[in-house]
Amino acid sequence: MRRSLILFVCFFAHLFVVAQKKNPAPIIPEADGFFIIPQAKMQPDKNHVYKAVYDATKSANEPTQILPALNMAGSELNALAVCKIPVTQAKFVIVFHGAAITGILDNEHYKERYHIDNPNLKVVNELKKAGVKLFVCGQNLLSEHMDLKTISSDVTVASDALIVLMTFQNEGYALMSF
Repeated sequence: MRRSLILFVCFFAHLFVVAQKKNPAPIIPEADGFFIIPQAKMQPDKNHVYKAVYDATKSANEPTQILPALNMAGSELNALAVCKIPVTQAKFVIVFHGAAITGILDNEHYKERYHIDNPNLKVVNELKKAGVKLFVCGQNLLSEHMDLKTISSDVTVASDALIVLMTFQNEGYALMSF
């Protein structure tokens, strides 16, 4: 019994120490980081090309937070980097529509709406530099009467979000919805 208690305390002490370390996020520092778990049976594979299309429809809980899709795409790039897998092995696409569109407003229009600088713009730029393709739904912009010039210049206007999603899924990209 005493031995079990000691093991239990040691295990949770180890978790506490790990939690105190800086969460490694080498590619997108604003996104969640990644810890290698040596005993995990499924590990990232250096020979695999990771293809994902992120369906970005959700806004952040607070205007000071980054969009969930940006966080998830960034965190997966961080995961691959921590595992020494080149960013070229990640073929990521993000398509914004619905509530997520306000998160990719240029800084002037975001500030006008939320009275703070847009925290998403730096992440969008970092993702683009890492090779992530970024699209916004043109149909959604038109239906919301949004001027295309109010969107971050790092994001490309697509005719329709669903066309983007179908195109990349047909090319073997995994669908990630956030």
